Amino acid sequence: MTNPLLQPWTTPYGLPPFAEARAEHFEPAFEQTLAEHRAEAARIAQQTDAPAFENTIAAFDRSGALLNRVSSLFHNLTSSATSPELQAVERVMAPRLAAHYNALYLDQAMFARVDAVHAQRVSLGLTPEQTRLLDRIHLDFVLAGAKLAPAARERMAAVTEELASLTTRFSQNVLHDESHGGLWLTSEDELAGLPEFVRDAARSAAAERGRLDAWLITLSRSLVVPFLTFSARRDLREQAYAAWKARGEHDGEHDNRPVARRILALRQEQARLHGYKSYADYALVDRMAGTPAAVRELLQRVWEPAKRRAAAERTELQALAAGLGHTGAIEPWDWRYYAERVRQQRFAVDDAQVKPYFPLDRVLAAAFDCAGRLFKLAFAERPDLNAHHPDVRVFEVRREGGVIGLFLSDNFARPNKRSGAWMSAYRQQSRKPTGEPVFPIIVNNNNFAKASGTEPTLLSLDDVRTLFHEFGHGLHGLLSNVSYETLSGTSVLRDFVELPSQLYEHWSEERAVLKEHARHYKTGEPIPDALLDKLDQAKLFNQGFETVGYTACALLDLALHEQTDADGVDVAAFERAELDRLGMPAGCSLYHRLPHFQHLFSSDAYAAGYYVYMWAEVLDADGYDAFMEAGDPFDAATAERLYRYIYSSGNSVEPRAAYRAFRGRDAKVEPLLKQRGLVEL
Repeated sequence: MTNPLLQPWTTPYGLPPFAEARAEHFEPAFEQTLAEHRAEAARIAQQTDAPAFENTIAAFDRSGALLNRVSSLFHNLTSSATSPELQAVERVMAPRLAAHYNALYLDQAMFARVDAVHAQRVSLGLTPEQTRLLDRIHLDFVLAGAKLAPAARERMAAVTEELASLTTRFSQNVLHDESHGGLWLTSEDELAGLPEFVRDAARSAAAERGRLDAWLITLSRSLVVPFLTFSARRDLREQAYAAWKARGEHDGEHDNRPVARRILALRQEQARLHGYKSYADYALVDRMAGTPAAVRELLQRVWEPAKRRAAAERTELQALAAGLGHTGAIEPWDWRYYAERVRQQRFAVDDAQVKPYFPLDRVLAAAFDCAGRLFKLAFAERPDLNAHHPDVRVFEVRREGGVIGLFLSDNFARPNKRSGAWMSAYRQQSRKPTGEPVFPIIVNNNNFAKASGTEPTLLSLDDVRTLFHEFGHGLHGLLSNVSYETLSGTSVLRDFVELPSQLYEHWSEERAVLKEHARHYKTGEPIPDALLDKLDQAKLFNQGFETVGYTACALLDLALHEQTDADGVDVAAFERAELDRLGMPAGCSLYHRLPHFQHLFSSDAYAAGYYVYMWAEVLDADGYDAFMEAGDPFDAATAERLYRYIYSSGNSVEPRAAYRAFRGRDAKVEPLLKQRGLVEL
């Protein structure tokens, strides 16, 4: 009874008891809440009343609330504020949680009731949202293996549990390399070419690891990419690049290559148990794309023109590099450095000139302002509310005067925080059976390099887009307005979930927004029109390199999960062979190499699904055109449709129908090609 996780959470808005929660509290909290959920499920499955929507489907959706509360806190902490003690609990609990949900979704008595309700769904007089919930829960049971023969169900459960342990291990191995690796700099000569904001961030990163006499280029993208862009020391660029790309690929206990191989073998077995040729065929059943062929068709429409553009860019870089005395080929650790020189030469603009206009606080204010103008939201900071780290800011979110949720903004890289950027929830939006609202508690995680001392953290344009992107996910969670948690917020098909986030990025580039919020952190002067003109002219610069880096990853993911080798795949050898087959342009590099590709191997969320960013980009480019056609990026009628059909509807509406309701038609691919500068190719 002294475990704070098992007591009523009396904090404002039901925030988790961050200050009291300890690693040793989680295992006993899981023990109790797992038992309570099993008892709830047994009552649903074993009741004598005939199966009906309310006593089976709605009851199933409501079950496990206390377990969800503990799980949400635990998984958020293991991602953004972990420790060796939490990681130990994670390794213990991953297979146990998988076993729990296996037992739930493979329970034949429960599935018989769900299946019975589903069989009579047409005659039940359900609302569209209730029908959507019924279909979703029924499909979840089927994909989990509820229809399989007993032996196959048993094997499916074992596979799922082993995968839970392996994906946890994969993620922890990447974090180990990121928190222990990096490039230490100790002299002015080693800092050659680095602008002040990179030096400042590197000094802060070194202090985080206890050294005040050095600079550290961590393996976080927000620090290593600026280093590769500006460092005049080619030897150090090569070292930083090699360390960045080698995460997860070291002999020993943290080597992810055998882990990934086993994950792939188990996924292939999952697919075969369900009667599918490959894991890609199995996974895509529950995506908008539907089939590997549909995914490949989209990616190939972009891949070939992107390769041609990258080749043209490389020729330009090679010419400039030769003029500066570089005699060899342009290698991946050279590309960003010489691309920046070309950008400065052609457009007279560089990151060091731009970043002073984008202090973090002003960018966050811009994201809030756009949400206010589009969706009538207001954000009030609550410094009295504590989160999981002192750097995290908590905001109360209101819409048209009423509170709709809490937003937590966690922006800085830390050694105990995984890399990348992501949105998560401590609580999902829903409504109680009485109609009383359950407010969401949403968190955005970024990994910006924190400035040292009293200087503000300055963001690159890429960082600005990242913040707006994750805030778009955050809005998807905050604006959710559904009855059932299963359908809430971002609980949509994976190739639809990136639409609200990628669409929101467009407002980060709107001139009116920039003139209002992009102000020099020292003088307060707005960003000059001349600089904005240069940024507009440079917008498509280096898009071949960027598009190749992403699309190659998506094609690699698809090919990898189409394999049918039951013994798994040597991911390093497969990566080399597949990139050769695709004709990866010289000098370009993957966004993520397979040994640290967490989208694919830290869970199954994006496995055979990394293409979804491109799929959603078709939707977001076409969708933003709706505002351009209306003549106003904040057009009220268009924004209201966007709120109603995209941001607030969760998974209560089939995604194609939701998009058509917003746009009035299906999406066209041409705006994407134009946005990427690939139309003429």
